[in-house]
Amino acid sequence: MEKIKPDTYDKYIKAITDISRAITSDKYLEDILKLIVMVTAKVTGFEICSLWLVDKSVYPKKIHLKATQAIEPEYVKNRSLNQVEGVVGFVATHNQPLVVPDVLKEPRFKEKEMARKLGLVSMLSIPLEVKEDKVIGVLNCFTVETHKFSQAEINLITAVANQAAIAIMNTELMVKTKVIQEELETRKLVERAKDILMHKRKIKGDEAYRWLQRHSMDSRKSMRQVAEAILLSAELMNS
Repeated sequence: MEKIKPDTYDKYIKAITDISRAITSDKYLEDILKLIVMVTAKVTGFEICSLWLVDKSVYPKKIHLKATQAIEPEYVKNRSLNQVEGVVGFVATHNQPLVVPDVLKEPRFKEKEMARKLGLVSMLSIPLEVKEDKVIGVLNCFTVETHKFSQAEINLITAVANQAAIAIMNTELMVKTKVIQEELETRKLVERAKDILMHKRKIKGDEAYRWLQRHSMDSRKSMRQVAEAILLSAELMNS
């Protein structure tokens, strides 16, 4: 079995711990993705680390570059591939790591001109896997010299990728939950505003709702803002 240097092991454990902390934080997804690639690059010393996420909202599915610690304009520009395209597409669809000794010689690598400009040579690409073998993205690591990725490196980067996947899924769930809560709160406010309008104007519920819609459109404010204004006005009148 391949041995891991104690200091290397400690660095990876710290990286996984840092990413695990992000799972329970209130950071936005963009912040968490940036944290993942920055921590991974720092502890590994790899030249570029990048994270791609699968976009399920389009068909055919695409995979987009979402975060990197690189500052080179050639790399940070908006980039996307079809999910079955390139190295990232292969890793995402086959759910398996891929080691590329030389990206310029790899037929599946689509961005050879960029690699030449930045001097990128070897590449390690790891799927971000969640339960039921579902892949939500890919974590890439590049070196500027020929590098033979050891099994220990692959295992440890995979551990980081798994933690990253959990962080991403938890953040998306948190955002969805927040949106649902806000929607429920808005409905409650609108219903209360409707009751006030029905009582004050002696109109039916559907008429009160249309009144709210019309004033929302005319004032270019959301239904929630209009409802809150009505509730505040009623509160002031009763105080």
